[in-house]
Amino acid sequence: MNFLNRKFLLGDLELPSNVFYAPLAGCSDFPFRKMSARYRPGLMYAEMTKMDALVRGDTGTYQMLDFDKSMHPIGAQLCGSNPEYAGKAAKILEDMGFDVIDLNCGCPVDKVTKGGGGSGLLKQPELIGELLSEMVAKVKVPVTVKIRAGWDEECLNAPEITRIAESAGAKAICIHGRTRKQGYKGPANWDWIKECREAAKEIKIIGNGDVFSAQAAEDMFKHVGCDAILVSRGTLGQPWIADDIYRHLEGLPKVERTLEDYRQALYEHFLYTVEYQNDRKTMVDMRRVGCWYLKKASGTREFRQKISKVSSVEEARDLILHFPLGDLIEEEEEGENNCESSC
Repeated sequence: MNFLNRKFLLGDLELPSNVFYAPLAGCSDFPFRKMSARYRPGLMYAEMTKMDALVRGDTGTYQMLDFDKSMHPIGAQLCGSNPEYAGKAAKILEDMGFDVIDLNCGCPVDKVTKGGGGSGLLKQPELIGELLSEMVAKVKVPVTVKIRAGWDEECLNAPEITRIAESAGAKAICIHGRTRKQGYKGPANWDWIKECREAAKEIKIIGNGDVFSAQAAEDMFKHVGCDAILVSRGTLGQPWIADDIYRHLEGLPKVERTLEDYRQALYEHFLYTVEYQNDRKTMVDMRRVGCWYLKKASGTREFRQKISKVSSVEEARDLILHFPLGDLIEEEEEGENNCESSC
């Protein structure tokens, strides 16, 4: 069975594949997306942005949405619970040139859910429908929505929300196979995503959760029967995972990467960051980005300690290029998430 779709339709928009990269709060910034674009995911998203901040013209919010032509097709993701802002914010994003606009109903972080946004919306399915309807009415580009399986195991309402999203005009719904209560603990339950597949009529189903490898991508396609997959934490330190998935699903040989290959990728990410950020922000960013790429090196802990103490971009460059990596180790796939959230 051929799971890879090289001409994937989302409404009237044709995407180059059905393997997408998720918006990761605190991670999916401009340099991250420059690296990702080289491996041609079918769609990548910018970081989640708040509806109200976008409408009132917050400078920092607009900076988070920077992109260049190499990143197309690109989606933007909105977070909020006020229908008055939903349509206005969606229109702003369309006018900025985004190809897809997503509504976040999955972020589990307290500061988001306490305001009624993110996975807090799972408690108000009808409001999700209202928000989506406002967005769909204001834009011509496809509108999508990302949810979790439910608030907790007593409230597994993803199939209901799937039907509501379809009625509201959303072209796709992405389901993360965990509840809000779980956060990122325990394995994702792909059966919960499969239930949404069974509930859907026309809306596309995007599977999400625990796709850290090409084999896991194939397993999700087989288990769920989803139309597409969204890779989240699996993109960290391996921006090439879309290409790995393509090769695997097309029966091509796996690209074997050495620790030196990971070092070179980190250095290229560093160069994109230097070009985009000021020196101070570059040094701060390398503290987390470096650990993404070097997590398979036995010297990662020492690298983390040293990179946190660098006092200049030049010192960071030298450390990246010459740090002894040690031996190759197999990291835990469900290691600690270095982003604020996988939104």
